[in-house]
Amino acid sequence: MALIFHLTYADAWESARPTGEYAAPSLAEEGFIHCSQDEAQMLAVANRLYAGLDGLLTLEVDTGRLSWPVKYELSRSGEIYPHIYGPLNTDAVVKVRTM
Repeated sequence: MALIFHLTYADAWESARPTGEYAAPSLAEEGFIHCSQDEAQMLAVANRLYAGLDGLLTLEVDTGRLSWPVKYELSRSGEIYPHIYGPLNTDAVVKVRTM
């Protein structure tokens, strides 16, 4: 089981669960959902973009369960990040943790 990680707000995740699909704002804006390759990368993103904010969750996503493709792409910073090119089907999320 290959895992990737996505940060989201608890209310966004809770409203998506009954529908079976979660769509981060970046899906409409950029065409994909941003994720991290591992916990260290996810924590760096959390500290850089979400420091001091409440209500955050980490979604652990099993890439083998995804309905849409994942592409590992180079970012402007030179790091490689996984991107989900479609809505995240909620049954691919194997664990949800509070940040």
